[in-house]
Amino acid sequence: VQLQASGGGLVQAGGSLRLSCAAFGRTFRSYTMGWFRQAPGKGREFVAVVGRSGASTSYADSVKGRFTVSRDNAENTVYLQMNSLKPEDTAVYYCAAGERYGSRPHSYDYWGQGTLVTVSS
Repeated sequence: VQLQASGGGLVQAGGSLRLSCAAFGRTFRSYTMGWFRQAPGKGREFVAVVGRSGASTSYADSVKGRFTVSRDNAENTVYLQMNSLKPEDTAVYYCAAGERYGSRPHSYDYWGQGTLVTVSS
């Protein structure tokens, strides 16, 4: 499966953005979908994950209550709604597809190209 993330941009602190990740392939619904981010000079960090049906979701503590992950299997797309953004949310955001439900990057087999989110103070 090929993944293409979009929706990043520059936003002021307290604002919102919605990231999208389009998947190309007929097996989208068979994959768990995750979102990760990488800030300058830091490692890749788990943000959120959604299970195959969309019923199961998990979040990093740093985004819990502010971010919402969802998926539309009919449209082969996963979303990350980000509210109450903070400067520390600034990073390149990546979507990923894998067969296991988890928060570790090595659980995912396919990665998108990333989309940059910049939050100004």
